Amino acid sequence: MPTLSTVNQFTTKQPAFTLGGLRSLIFNEDSNGLKSSGAVVRIGRKVLIDDAKFFAWIESQNKAA
Repeated sequence: MPTLSTVNQFTTKQPAFTLGGLRSLIFNEDSNGLKSSGAVVRIGRKVLIDDAKFFAWIESQNKAA
């Protein structure tokens, strides 16, 4: 079962990511590949982050650079 966190919970657990920075990544998810990674889960208006998929996406960004 995946670990899902709200944006606020995620930034509290992972202080390297600021609230504004994470929201910007989510806002631009179509162009940065975050959407296709499946790391952002929406239930109604609630936005959740799948921790494992988010960090897999981070790794893929690191390898692409």
